[in-house]
Amino acid sequence: MLPWQYALAAACGLVIVAAMIRAGKLAGRSASWALWGGVAWESALLFGLYGLWQFAGSFTVMGKSGALPRAQWLWDAERVLYLPSETAVQKPFLAHPLLVQACNLYYDVLHFPLLGACLIWLYAWHRESYPRIRTTVALFTGISLLIQLIPVAPPRLLPSTGMVDTAVQYGQSVYSWAGGFDADEFSAMPSVHAGWALIVAIAVITVSRSRWRWLAAAYPVLTLLVVVVTANHFWLDGIVAGFLVVLVLVVQRIARGLRSGKSSEGPQIKPVRGDLSMRS
Repeated sequence: MLPWQYALAAACGLVIVAAMIRAGKLAGRSASWALWGGVAWESALLFGLYGLWQFAGSFTVMGKSGALPRAQWLWDAERVLYLPSETAVQKPFLAHPLLVQACNLYYDVLHFPLLGACLIWLYAWHRESYPRIRTTVALFTGISLLIQLIPVAPPRLLPSTGMVDTAVQYGQSVYSWAGGFDADEFSAMPSVHAGWALIVAIAVITVSRSRWRWLAAAYPVLTLLVVVVTANHFWLDGIVAGFLVVLVLVVQRIARGLRSGKSSEGPQIKPVRGDLSMRS
């Protein structure tokens, strides 16, 4: 993965380029350069979000010693809610090594490129819908990173689940295993993978007019299955992520309604009725 230092450096560089273009130092009145200024600004946002997402795992506001008890609480809460056991879901997959390795690669490399491709598609061909989705991505990611300041272990690190760490089993782990656990491993709640997948599906379904657009609904479902099969997340990690995405969309909708309501307000002139008839 791209180190967070490089991602944030790229974001800062792109912000400078965008600011220079918008100030007219490079473009003057060129419409094409103005377009590139917008591209630079939006790219800076993506690199910045990626860098913060990578960087946030190294910070916590509570001790990492509580990560396992919090994970155990989630596991017990799921049993109370009668959610299916992650262990039972993972077990049939373990008999198929190639399928498990495919799930590991899916978890490792697919989420951010697909999100980026979705945003590029929106910016290039559906510019009017782009701000809503971009804002949803930014707000959801920011809220998730704040929640992840409280360490929660993934199910693969909780012995009571009996789940297999499939990435370690096949040497595909994205985490450092030298000398113990990496801090990033305790950022399991909520699942950013699942949240981003849901945002991509919502974008495709609400913006595209193709009859095939409903196939995008399979993406968040498949992502939730993969994060569980690889023992990287509990069901509740994905459910909370979905709740946050819906909450962000609802808040945006309310905000747009309030803005449109204020803009429609204006001084109202009441008609003056009078006797316009004239007597001869």
